[in-house]
Amino acid sequence: METKLFAWLGREFVEISGEGRSGASVETATTELFQKCADTLSPLGLSLDNTVRIRVFARDKQARTDATMVRSMILSGSRRAASSSFISQDWFDSAGSGGLELLAMKPLSSNAQRHPFDLEPPRNYLRYLEYDSVLFFSGFTSEAATLEQQVREVLTTLDDTFGKAKTDWSKVVKLSLILQRGSNIHAVKRILAQANRLSVPEIEFTFVDGFAGAKYLVEIEATALGS
Repeated sequence: METKLFAWLGREFVEISGEGRSGASVETATTELFQKCADTLSPLGLSLDNTVRIRVFARDKQARTDATMVRSMILSGSRRAASSSFISQDWFDSAGSGGLELLAMKPLSSNAQRHPFDLEPPRNYLRYLEYDSVLFFSGFTSEAATLEQQVREVLTTLDDTFGKAKTDWSKVVKLSLILQRGSNIHAVKRILAQANRLSVPEIEFTFVDGFAGAKYLVEIEATALGS
């Protein structure tokens, strides 16, 4: 496991990345991995209750499904966080089949309340989490025919979602684009420029082998400040 502590948005964050134990079922290995995350957070005065974003990585479709199921069981109720899940063999250094990237935040006030907001109708992942005046949006996707069309549709979805969250693009502090491996990143940047979205302070690109849906070519996550 790898743990990184850093300051961002005037708050303290902890990022934990780890691969599940090989030789065990994905469900068992992912459960153990969440416990390791909890054990890592505890000496820092945090717990899984402070999770704001969780990414699940898996070697194949079934492993992604199994690991996501465990995520939904462990990060339930007020623990729910912005989430996404991917298939990516290159992500793994071990023989494990499932892994996690967990981001936890220490709020400025110990009285800060978590406010998970569901999609309509609700699904097994959130629309976004509001926590200590920071908004963490789950990954959004599209089933349009081409990568360029999908990027445009997701940006439109984010427009609508930001409105529901009472924020806007001027308050977006980070945009994460997860792309199908081999995608034309220059074409994606061109669309972001056309939409006047390259002004976001932090934009990152990651490549994976697959997503929850077979037609998806891109998934976009966002982090923004609340009102």
